[in-house]
Amino acid sequence: MFTLGFKGGTGTASRVFQINDSTYTLGAIVQANFGAKYNLSIAGVPVGKELQDYQSYIYKGDPESRRKDGDGSIIAIVATDVPLLPHQLKRIAQRVALGVGIMGGRGSNGSGDIFLVFSTANESAFNRDSITSVETMSNDLLLPAYEATVQVIEEAIVNAMIAAETMEGIHGNTVFAIPHDKLIEILKKYNRIKE
Repeated sequence: MFTLGFKGGTGTASRVFQINDSTYTLGAIVQANFGAKYNLSIAGVPVGKELQDYQSYIYKGDPESRRKDGDGSIIAIVATDVPLLPHQLKRIAQRVALGVGIMGGRGSNGSGDIFLVFSTANESAFNRDSITSVETMSNDLLLPAYEATVQVIEEAIVNAMIAAETMEGIHGNTVFAIPHDKLIEILKKYNRIKE
């Protein structure tokens, strides 16, 4: 799993937010294997460019590999308890790509991204024997859910990278974890972390 030039994998994140007087939760899990290092951005900081000279992988084979810098895919699953209809869930799914893009994903030619979004609201909506009713949120009230979606995708990708460990695979191919100490220095340099 390469994520924006470093070891990636699985990450999660969630947000709790208000819509009118109700509290809702939205969470995501990602399987991150995408992007080129030079595009990596964390908290608006061009981390990939700052770490461009830092070795992030050793590739010894397979000589027939067609993998190009930036190739790979991301799978994201988003769950929420906001009552949403299918067309609204599709709009949430569209915001997943915004979070991926903010992190540095560009949807390369070799990318096969999959986003799945579902709501746990309306538990009794399925009924074979009679008419049933469902609740749905007004489209005009969904901005907090959209913002939460973008934020959890960004954070889940960062969490996947931070939790990852350097790994050696077949043929001695090695992908390195993002260096935590250097990342902290870079974020301090751009005033994202206070001394």
